[in-house]
Amino acid sequence: MEEQVTLQEAQKMVDDWIKKYGVRYFSELTNMAILTEEVGELARIISRKYGDQSFKKGEDGSKLADEMADVLWVLLCLANQTGVDITSAFRKNLEKKTNRDSERHKNNQKL
Repeated sequence: MEEQVTLQEAQKMVDDWIKKYGVRYFSELTNMAILTEEVGELARIISRKYGDQSFKKGEDGSKLADEMADVLWVLLCLANQTGVDITSAFRKNLEKKTNRDSERHKNNQKL
């Protein structure tokens, strides 16, 4: 079984990798464009695996996890570049959603 990695550890692992192998971070704007590209690649797989589109010959959904990891990687790069502690941001976001939506979904007759 692989060792668990916290968000904080993942953020540091990305920073260490960039410093050792990546020379430097791409600019924030470039990384935002890369993030958009990676989300698009993830969306392509999801739309074909779970949606109404089909894979082209030779394509399959085997790269789903890898595409999710690519999205996380670039998001962690952006967090590092902009000084965001992603662990703290995630906790605050979860608290916001809990306060705002704790009853909303339970009361949604569509769900």
